[in-house]
This record gives sequence, C-alpha cells and structure tokens, in this order.
Amino acid sequence: MSFQVNFATKWSDFDPNRHMRHTAYNDYAAEVRVRYFAEHNFSIDEFTKHNLGPILFTEDTSFRKEIHLGENITVNLKLQGLSKNNERWRLVHEVFNQEGTLSAVIKVYGAWIDLTKRKLAIPPIETKEMFDFAEKSKDYKIIELK
Repeated sequence: MSFQVNFATKWSDFDPNRHMRHTAYNDYAAEVRVRYFAEHNFSIDEFTKHNLGPILFTEDTSFRKEIHLGENITVNLKLQGLSKNNERWRLVHEVFNQEGTLSAVIKVYGAWIDLTKRKLAIPPIETKEMFDFAEKSKDYKIIELK
C-alpha cells in the first residue's frame, strides 16, 4: 500500500538562493513517518503508553532536483528493511516536486528505544501490523541482527 503526503511548502523552508534548505527535506520525511505511524494506530500517545520512541542511526539524503520557493511537494514512505523482531527498520522517502519529478531520496535506518532504560527495545505487536501495510521498496531486505 502506497503512503504519501502532499505538503504546501512554507517560506521558512527556503534559503537565500530560493531553493529548499537541505534540512527541510528531512523535516518533511520525519513528518511523513510520524503520520504513517499514527495512521496505523501507533501515534505519539501509543509511544507514551508503551514507553517507546523511534530513533535514527543514520539518515542519508540524496538530492536530485531543486524545489523552488512556492512549490508544493509530495513525500512518500516505503519499507526498505525490517528485523524479524521489528526492533530495527529501514525506510526510504522519495520527495517529488510540483511537476512530479523526483527531487530527493531520503533513507533512514532506525529502531525503537525504551525511554526509561535508554536501550533498544522490541516493540509491541502493533508495529508488526503497521509495517505489514507498508509498501516495500524494490531493494527490501530483512535486517539481520548480530
């Protein structure tokens, strides 16, 4: 199932060169992740209930085409990898400009952390169901834990 969100960009997203700041791309990707989690019954309230939070180990952004001041964008989410216990995940976001041209690809590698112990944690079963609905990327792989 494809998940994407359309955004009207805002003035603060842009730099003096009148193209979108590099960090704004990542902010929109983070917003898409949180919306995806919430839409699949794992909202911020659920994080609190389970004393969990998502963390990122890496965030890699590749820029393809400028997004200019005033353009609207679309950002999607695809599952690139998942550990068997759902503790770790890889997600990829594609950012498209107003004309539908791929403008950036953002790949994140993350996990769930117990907010009290400050250690990685295996999440509740709801996360498996949440990731079952995610569209898988063409290069999807199971994340092997060592």
